[in-house]
Amino acid sequence: MAQQAAANRSADYAYEDEQGEQRGARLLREVLEVAILTLLLFIVVHLVIQNYRVEGPSMTPTLLNHQYILVDKAQYLFGKPQRGDIIVFEWPRDTSQDFVKRVIGLPGDTVTVDANGVVTVDGTQLNEPYINDMNNPYQPNTWVLGADQYFVLGDNRGDSSDSRDWGPVPMKDIIGKATLVYWPAPDIHFVHDWSNVFQGIGK
Repeated sequence: MAQQAAANRSADYAYEDEQGEQRGARLLREVLEVAILTLLLFIVVHLVIQNYRVEGPSMTPTLLNHQYILVDKAQYLFGKPQRGDIIVFEWPRDTSQDFVKRVIGLPGDTVTVDANGVVTVDGTQLNEPYINDMNNPYQPNTWVLGADQYFVLGDNRGDSSDSRDWGPVPMKDIIGKATLVYWPAPDIHFVHDWSNVFQGIGK
């Protein structure tokens, strides 16, 4: 009798229901884990990488209008911008707008741009193979950069609003270093910083 009653109870208990509930709970947990990991990965990537669309011709021929670039935001967490770096930054006159230019002068440098567009940094005249032209649409001037100030110029000197017009960029406004052109796809390439152009400065 006792064995028969135990057998009946076993028959009434639906093990497959319990297993089904366990599978459902496990699936839900796995979905939540994947969602959380994806969110964390997105946050981390957003903190260190940003995309930027080039607007206008100011960086021609290095960067072209409507190209998309990747900006390394972690680059300057452990170091400082160097001469030749192409950076994306908040425009000092309106920080809601982002600009992209090339770093020419570092904190403490003396930068001169003459009427013919020739650039001199700390007494060394630059030979800049990356620029589009030597035209200087602004008044010739000399800037002595303070602490955490960076002098930036567009590679298309005749059609660029840059430090010649509105002065140096403070470090706090710099978002990151342009590293890669990724769109349009046929144009994908790493961004060249031309650091060799500046090797003789400060020696």
